[in-house]
Amino acid sequence: MKILIINGPNLNLLGKREPEVYGNQTFEDHFPDLQFKFKKLQLEYFQSNSEGELIDKIQEVGFSYDGIILNAAAYTHTSIGIGDAVKAIKTPVVEVHISNTHKREQFRHISYISPNAMGVILGFGLKSYELAIQSFLE
Repeated sequence: MKILIINGPNLNLLGKREPEVYGNQTFEDHFPDLQFKFKKLQLEYFQSNSEGELIDKIQEVGFSYDGIILNAAAYTHTSIGIGDAVKAIKTPVVEVHISNTHKREQFRHISYISPNAMGVILGFGLKSYELAIQSFLE
């Protein structure tokens, strides 16, 4: 099973950016833990701060992979294009957020991805990614 984790803008700063919200660990440090825990899966990782690159990656893998875990970060709340890309592909997508976006600013309560996602996981820190992977196994 091939699953791609896609992280959007500013998630390259995990471990440095607002540790009280996002924790102290980088995703690059967390990713090998996921690969170890889910050895039988082919897990891949992609991060970009660019909306167009995220759309391109979704389209690139959206007809050949078994799953996409998408943390579009701030683009979740602003990008109709990313929402449309998720809608256009065949590969199921789980939307993930590290923080509980509904406990944060009002603008973060809106998602252009959720209506087209298989499901949404939020508020469990980096464990949200593990829960998303497990959702593809059940």
